[in-house]
Amino acid sequence: MTANFTLFFAFYVLTPLLPLYLSEHFGATKDVIGLVLSGYTITALLIRPFSGYVVDSFPRKTVLMIAFGGFAIFFAGYLAASTLLLFMIVRTLHGGPFGMLTTANATAAIDVLPSSRRTEGIGYYGLSNNLGMALAPTIGIFIYQLTNSFELLFWLALIVACVGWLVDSTVTFSEKEIVRNKSKLSWDRFFLIRGWLIGINMIAFGFSFGVLSNYLAIYGKEAMGIMGGTGTYFMLCSVGLMISRLQGSKGLRNGRVTHNAGEGMVISLIGYTLFILMPTCFPQNHSAIMVGYYGSALLIGLGNGHMWPAFQNMTINVAKNNQRGTANSTILISWDIGMGLGILIGGIVAELISYGAAFWTVVLINASGVACYFLATKSFFLRRNLNPTVR
Repeated sequence: MTANFTLFFAFYVLTPLLPLYLSEHFGATKDVIGLVLSGYTITALLIRPFSGYVVDSFPRKTVLMIAFGGFAIFFAGYLAASTLLLFMIVRTLHGGPFGMLTTANATAAIDVLPSSRRTEGIGYYGLSNNLGMALAPTIGIFIYQLTNSFELLFWLALIVACVGWLVDSTVTFSEKEIVRNKSKLSWDRFFLIRGWLIGINMIAFGFSFGVLSNYLAIYGKEAMGIMGGTGTYFMLCSVGLMISRLQGSKGLRNGRVTHNAGEGMVISLIGYTLFILMPTCFPQNHSAIMVGYYGSALLIGLGNGHMWPAFQNMTINVAKNNQRGTANSTILISWDIGMGLGILIGGIVAELISYGAAFWTVVLINASGVACYFLATKSFFLRRNLNPTVR
């Protein structure tokens, strides 16, 4: 959990500020910003199918250490990139070790959990993802406001990632966790076909968070005239995540994953809608805008805290025991596709129309995901569920 927190902290401490960095340092336009930032996710997406196979087939400690080392080293590349092209190359290549590492670390966590506590434990483990995603932007924006230095943030990300590598180096695995004598290669070794519809849902939710996490700071600055509020936004999001994880752990302990998933999705949809609805309907009412802005942070945090561990559990429970790596890579592949599309399409819509239009697109995509879940995905999971203690 600690290593996983450092990995997501290192990544997300830069995420909301990179559009500002590219705009101010290189003079990049909105669509170019979207193109540069989406490269990371595209590379992670390309490596995901193979990461599940590698994690399931080779010594996990070795895979974990190599992936984490590569992930950390690439942060030094941001410091060295002197042109937009070099930055784009470094950013794009960085997605490779990130894609491998997130799969390896999640699979390692599942392996060390006792089977009787696995469903609940995955929920707690996932808290480290979400806390990193929520706390890191708050701290990054705070440091940037104090120092106005992107270089300091790149150094911070590098140091935190190195700390995570050291923490993961203490993890031990037994020989039995290495899967040997596997059957012939098939598509199901790279992507869990049994969970394809669950993946479709995650694409919609990844799209939403991709737009929010990458364009919140620049949208707040350009459209709403607020910069300092971005840090507070992510802090409130992290508060919502912590509350939902603690409250939702009872449901996971009792195997109520479909209930947690549905509850989380609806809460998140309300949050995204509130975020864009208030400034659109009350453009001159500063109080209403602030209520929508900060209220949405808490709601999105609450929703994602319920939704993410539930969907991870659902994917793992439709997989066989020797497909845990593939199951984890599948849920992350889907999230990466959504994030990449959100970053790319969000930038294009913002360039052609406005950032407001980009966030309305988020609401439409998110609502489509919610509808898909209640109309099809829930029953799809229950038909394929291999764990009778989960429902």
